[in-house]
Amino acid sequence: MSLEDLKHAQRERILFLDQCLTWRGQANRRDVMERFDISMAQAAVDFRTYLSLTGTPPVYDTAEKAYFSTSNHSPLTNAGPEQVFELLDSKTTSLGACIPLPNRVMDHTVVSQLYRAMMAERDIQITYTSMTTGLSDPQWISPVRFHFDGEAIHLRAWSYKHNTHRDYLPIRITKQSEAETRERPSPLPFDTDWHSIVRLWIRPHSSLSDAQARVVRREYGFQEETHITVKTRRALAFYVVRRWRLNENNARLELDMIEELDS
Repeated sequence: MSLEDLKHAQRERILFLDQCLTWRGQANRRDVMERFDISMAQAAVDFRTYLSLTGTPPVYDTAEKAYFSTSNHSPLTNAGPEQVFELLDSKTTSLGACIPLPNRVMDHTVVSQLYRAMMAERDIQITYTSMTTGLSDPQWISPVRFHFDGEAIHLRAWSYKHNTHRDYLPIRITKQSEAETRERPSPLPFDTDWHSIVRLWIRPHSSLSDAQARVVRREYGFQEETHITVKTRRALAFYVVRRWRLNENNARLELDMIEELDS
């Protein structure tokens, strides 16, 4: 039996147990019962299933009535920082344990108009407010796809004004009750930047001391490598640089080079 053989609901419970044992170092039946509102019997079944899947089984402590992971524990899957924090949170109601993130609001009318135009392969006229040039005159674009940079949703579209593929933030498109659309006058040019793959070579910032660089390598999981690499589309490399803060003052990491790969 493997994780893939399990039904979705039980797989989610098994992964939760795995992360409890990985990051808390312990788990018991009540953890999974309270999290998923299941019976004691089902929780017992989940623990038996987990024990059959892991190669580093936890040890049961009869006094604590809980399983404890061993020093050689190996997780079944990885977890992101948000999941880890949720597991470690003390469940207090006091403020300050987690910094609130800004809410990037989008108007559903704008997004749905863009989506319908994209699915119908039609052009749509928009008025876009650029943070560089300010409010623009109405312009025609041809929506192609949406993408997400981890913070905001972007629209990839052909710009007839700029005669190239560009990214637009739907939150900066002026709302209109009825957006004007039209048939595409011709097939869109090939989006070379989107279909080209690049590898970003990233290293500790050259201004760091040897001790600081060692800490940064450990923090970002360099292991024995001199660089870590990120593969992405050429059109999205800008967002990787910005998201990783590679171009900021006092950055811990810096971009060494961008390698073009076969598409």
